[in-house]
Amino acid sequence: MAVTAESVLAGDRLALSRLITQIENGVQESRATLDALFPYTGNAYLIGVTGPSGSGKSTLVNQLALKLAQAGDQRIGIIAVDPTSPFSGGALLGDRVRMSDLFANPNIFIRSMATRGALGGLARAADDAAYAMDAAGYAFILIETVGAGQSEVEIAKLAHTTIVVEAPGLGDDVQAGKAGLLEIADILVVNKSDRLGAEASARALENALALGVEINGNSDDGWQVPVLRVSALHGEGLPELVDVIYSHRRHLQDDRGWAERKNRRARSGLVRLLKESLYTAWQTQVSEDAVDEMAAKIAGGALSPEQAAKRLLET
Repeated sequence: MAVTAESVLAGDRLALSRLITQIENGVQESRATLDALFPYTGNAYLIGVTGPSGSGKSTLVNQLALKLAQAGDQRIGIIAVDPTSPFSGGALLGDRVRMSDLFANPNIFIRSMATRGALGGLARAADDAAYAMDAAGYAFILIETVGAGQSEVEIAKLAHTTIVVEAPGLGDDVQAGKAGLLEIADILVVNKSDRLGAEASARALENALALGVEINGNSDDGWQVPVLRVSALHGEGLPELVDVIYSHRRHLQDDRGWAERKNRRARSGLVRLLKESLYTAWQTQVSEDAVDEMAAKIAGGALSPEQAAKRLLET
């Protein structure tokens, strides 16, 4: 059954949940609903939270959501992206047991979704789900990625503010300092700062930032990336983190960064849809037999992979 735009705009949580499920499953009716909701978007502030597995991202998102909700008596949406189950295709941590204390909060809406094979640490439906939450009136949307490596940096194309989380004792003092993650960070957080080695991790990140500035120069928008020490489990450093998030938002709004990030998100989403649409169209026009035939020619040495791909594209 199709979900109406009116029910989502009215704040119906069940309708919003059903719409996101339809978006994930590729139900065609959900596209029309999203189209109707789109004029009501553009008000939410998107905060990406990424970093290596074991850094405590879920606990940080949990506590950050509570702080943001309390700060302005506003509604907070959470999109928690988890690895995909090889059996069901669903999110392995879909029950979100680590966020169980948020479910009773009427101002916080949590949605878990699986990557379903998507690269970059995000689910394919995350962008559309964020638009739906935006239209439903959620002021902040926290997007937690799966445990990230160097290449899983797609969150920076979606979020206004990207928080990269590090923690001591993960076997590498500069996990978050790896090229890709360090470059996308607007805020660096050393979580579990009550642990031994937290100071060393913070200094390593500060040194990596300084080295990056020395090699590449200051960022184009003039923002100085801070390194914050936080213990999400004990609530330490969270008020300071909320203050820095608000500072970064003001910085973007005062500078050209707000429009640039909005355009970056729009372009990223458009390119994603074009790729998906073109691939779907290609699949409908090229038979599996034709693909098998070209694969056999590659295996037999008659054609290179590039030659075979070109012939299939020409059809």
